[in-house]
Amino acid sequence: MQMLEEYRTKSYRQHLRPPVEENLIRDKTAIVGIGQTEYSRDSGRDELDLACEAIKKAVADAGLKMSDIDGLEALTLDRVSMPTLIGSLGIENLRFTSEVSFGGGGACALVMHAAAAVASGAADYVVCYRALNEASGHRYGRGDGYAEYLKAAPTLHYGYYFPYGFLTPLSWAAMYTKRWMHEYGIKLEDTGWYSVVLREYAQNNPEAIFYGKPLTIEEFHESPMISAPLRLFDCCVDTDGAAAVVVTTADRAKDMPHTPVYIAAAAQSSPIETEIQTSYNRPVVAGLPETWYVGQELYRQSGLGPADIDVAQLYDPFSYGAMIQLEELGFCGPGECVDFCQGGDRIRVDGELPLNTSGGLLSEAYIHGVNLITEAVRQLRGTAHNQVTDAETAIVTAGPGLPTSGLILRK
Repeated sequence: MQMLEEYRTKSYRQHLRPPVEENLIRDKTAIVGIGQTEYSRDSGRDELDLACEAIKKAVADAGLKMSDIDGLEALTLDRVSMPTLIGSLGIENLRFTSEVSFGGGGACALVMHAAAAVASGAADYVVCYRALNEASGHRYGRGDGYAEYLKAAPTLHYGYYFPYGFLTPLSWAAMYTKRWMHEYGIKLEDTGWYSVVLREYAQNNPEAIFYGKPLTIEEFHESPMISAPLRLFDCCVDTDGAAAVVVTTADRAKDMPHTPVYIAAAAQSSPIETEIQTSYNRPVVAGLPETWYVGQELYRQSGLGPADIDVAQLYDPFSYGAMIQLEELGFCGPGECVDFCQGGDRIRVDGELPLNTSGGLLSEAYIHGVNLITEAVRQLRGTAHNQVTDAETAIVTAGPGLPTSGLILRK
């Protein structure tokens, strides 16, 4: 524990920048449209079709025509051909496109890059999207392509893990989670409330995979251990589906159908010796320095702090992935996140920090975190299924334990 605090003080803080006075993105760009498909276990459709539906819905939600769209932003993991997508949508002239690496760690960076494009004039209206058949098609760890992909991926550190069968993101995350639990004396019997509350949220969300399937704390502790210390209900849900958002300038947003959701801050971070969820060679394993950096940058840009945030949408490929972020983002102290979630009251819709109010990646859907962004927009519009009263600010993060990104959004 002392080593973690010394590392934060001596290493993290030397890279921080002074408060910002002027920023081309802050409050000068906005999300003006959101769209999604049905979230399911078997879409019966290809990912191009899913992407087109989500994008068309987002564009319509923004009150735009497809001919208005001149930018597209995707993850490098997306398996939809960009030229094919452009033709399928009937976009007349795409002036800007880019792709973001790091899988779920790039979810918020999609919006960051889109905001930079519209702020600079490279594009007027940029769509960010993610489409995947994670349940019925490609799945992590299944022998139908993922392991073969990783063997050929330009991520050399995997060569240290694959010979031992150390192949899946869940097992990689379990390693640093177990170290974190050891550092802070976290007991398995004290965990589970995060998962239970997110399942409660899903019961009010008809779009959620686990809608109509409640979870008790007893059922959580009776669920099988998947990769210690992670139980079945610690883990996110495989999903087929797509989600999309439209980004433009604040000036254009004023004339659009919905109340604009302004981008108050956007950030990315990839600290030295960061791997893709296997960052075991850093001075400290029991922490998420990339999330800490992103949080500091978001607060620096926006002029806000943890106490100013009304609702949080934290990337949760597994429960601890979101809970540890509570510590790194300053919502509680190191080692305190399990206590913060204990009993669930502080993270429920009327609590201190309503958290992943659609059900998150655990109980709504796993769309690589883009669905967390759409939920943040709904909260700030006042249209969420689990609406936080008078929500004016939201923080959204991308994948923990790898190069990551984040957003602060406001009304």
